[in-house]
Amino acid sequence: MRKKQIQLIPNVITAFGLVCGLFVIFKVNMIEVGSCNYDLVLKSAFLLLLVALADFVDGAVARAFNAHSDFGVMFDSLADSISFGVAPSVLFLKTMALEQGSLLSFFGAAGAMIYSLCGVLRLVRFNIKSTEAKGNIVEMTIQKKNFTGLPIPAAAAVAISTNLFLLSPLFSNYVQVSNTARLIVLSLVNVLLGYLMVSRWKFPSLKRLNFRMPSFYLAFITVVVAVFFLYGIFYYFSLVFILFSWAYIIIALVLAIIRTIAGKKSKTLEDFEPDDDDDDEKLNF
Repeated sequence: MRKKQIQLIPNVITAFGLVCGLFVIFKVNMIEVGSCNYDLVLKSAFLLLLVALADFVDGAVARAFNAHSDFGVMFDSLADSISFGVAPSVLFLKTMALEQGSLLSFFGAAGAMIYSLCGVLRLVRFNIKSTEAKGNIVEMTIQKKNFTGLPIPAAAAVAISTNLFLLSPLFSNYVQVSNTARLIVLSLVNVLLGYLMVSRWKFPSLKRLNFRMPSFYLAFITVVVAVFFLYGIFYYFSLVFILFSWAYIIIALVLAIIRTIAGKKSKTLEDFEPDDDDDDEKLNF
């Protein structure tokens, strides 16, 4: 298979993910504001999880076949900005029955725009740092271990899972929350996610997971975890989704706080040392 044909495979996978993201945006835009219910958000969540899988696979395929290209990098970032940067904001606003020109509509739109804008800035910074790291083994190793700022797929997972959980019968049957309260909570979550995406906090890469234990025990633990995980997905999807998405952020922040308390002289969790301000100045960010 020729190199150009091989390079086409990751781009096809990226295009598939982009189509799924665009489908979510167009689908929810064809309904009235405030009529986006739990079932539609649930289906949209499944589609965006499929986008996340495609995003992971296209990168893995590109690395496996050494099929990296400048076009592929730009295409992947633009696709991510739409699927993970715009789609969650559109879903959020469509689930709210907001009166145009009201203070609440401004508050919700501001939260959605902050999230989307910070997501795009996060991708721009990532691309610049990746370009600067080419040929620098040390920098490339650091980037493989951790991300500077919350990755936009993880941010999208948190935004959608929180929205889905607040709409789910599992939550609404026990806790009565007004639309105004839900709007405020989701807007604040969007602002928080926006900050985390452009922050200098370090978040672990799933590629660095490495378990040192006998194969039998690892296989046994994997099966047990998979059974509970799949059971939760089938019967308590909204709860499992929100727990897993928020757990990633909480664990990363706890590790970073421990590193800050330990001090720079300590080698404890040095990979989670937040970047200095000088790093952003170099990027003119």
